[in-house]
Amino acid sequence: MNIYQFLTIIWSRRWYAILLFLITVLTTAVVSVNLAKKYTSTTALVIDHRGADPVTGVDLPAQLMPAYMATQVDVIASHNVALKVVKMLKLQDNPELKLKYEKAKAKSAIHDWIADSLLENLEVEPSTTSSVIQVSASANDPQLAADVANAFTQAYIQTNVEMITQPAKQNAKWFDEQMAFFRTQLEKSQQKLSAFQQEHGIVVVDEKLDIENTRLIELSHQLSESQAKTYELSSRRQQLVNSAERGISYDSMEEVVNDPLIRDLKTDLARSEAKLADIAMRLDRNHPQYRQAQAEVMSLRNKIRSETKTVLRGIESNNSSSRQRDQTLTKALAEQKSKVLKLKQQRDEVAVLNREVENAQKSYDNAMQRSVQTRMESEISQTNIAVLNHAIAPEKPAKPKVLLNIILSMFLGGVLGVGFALVAEFIDRRVRSSQDVLDALGLPVLGVITPVQQKGMLVGRLLPWSNKAIDSTGRLLRKLD
Repeated sequence: MNIYQFLTIIWSRRWYAILLFLITVLTTAVVSVNLAKKYTSTTALVIDHRGADPVTGVDLPAQLMPAYMATQVDVIASHNVALKVVKMLKLQDNPELKLKYEKAKAKSAIHDWIADSLLENLEVEPSTTSSVIQVSASANDPQLAADVANAFTQAYIQTNVEMITQPAKQNAKWFDEQMAFFRTQLEKSQQKLSAFQQEHGIVVVDEKLDIENTRLIELSHQLSESQAKTYELSSRRQQLVNSAERGISYDSMEEVVNDPLIRDLKTDLARSEAKLADIAMRLDRNHPQYRQAQAEVMSLRNKIRSETKTVLRGIESNNSSSRQRDQTLTKALAEQKSKVLKLKQQRDEVAVLNREVENAQKSYDNAMQRSVQTRMESEISQTNIAVLNHAIAPEKPAKPKVLLNIILSMFLGGVLGVGFALVAEFIDRRVRSSQDVLDALGLPVLGVITPVQQKGMLVGRLLPWSNKAIDSTGRLLRKLD
């Protein structure tokens, strides 16, 4: 089918197409005018996601913003928010809605039924480039539409606050229970530390340990000096023993030589011996002066021997005393070491107890901080949502849109009219052009006679486009001859 055939068919059945077109347009216009009018009122909300939380100070990450906005849209269009709207506006007491509820014979409660009806006439549109959300409500009454839109915003803000405070209240209650447990643990740790310090008389462990360490170092130094002295005295004693075994005189020993008394006695002895020698040259040995001088020399020699023995006994006594002192210092050093080790052990135990107290205190402080934070969150009444524009009662209905419906019905009526003309043509096929003859019979067309009224006669007129067909027919007849 070419365009000429198409236009021929449409022109031939134009009255059917026009009739269907008019029926469609008129029907649409009548229905649109008689439809119940619906008014739509819109309110705008701003969600300030850049603001920090008033309690925690935590900002919402930018990458979570799309999901956050989508969540807010779902919250606004939730059944919970719709129930709050029903209660705010007391729609369950509306006689018209009660009548509709009774006619609907719904199985759910009237609150739920009205909430579902409100959600069916609610539209929530978030902005793709900003943090604004448009909330539109539709109703047969313009004021009701505005009231429902505003009520949805208030219910959403209230729900948003509840979503923050209700979990916070539960957390606060749980943290209060944990606070009692951590407080008990802290008190037990402190009591355990205090009991240990009182039991061992510990005031300042590190200071006492430093003192005992200093004393341990002093004792170690004293023992080293005493052992060195004992070694020296033992060596002197061994020399005395060796000298006694060999019969060597003790006069050459350092202790004897350096003894001041023996040195004075030897000086007096030398002087007395010189005096005795002088008297022996002048007097007889039986002379009283000689005997006196001799007795004096003998006395001095006895004193020297006595003092020498005293010095030797002193060496022995010093050696014994030094050994005893070594034993005493060794015992004291061992006791001091044990005391220092015990103090170190006590210090370690006190450190462990202190760490337990510190950990218990830290746990208690963290629980206290979280408890205060959650308690503040449970009592918060602020939100990051603000109403940008309140809904007002619209002056014109949003539905039905009569002009738009008529325009669409004109397009639809035209399509239906053309379609009906084509269907009718296919059902009742007719020859309307020379091309139809060629297509249907396969015969060449010699000419086309069109009805032209001229002086009561029909005059045949060859169409220009049929000349080719006449020529081809003539050629075909000549060939047959």
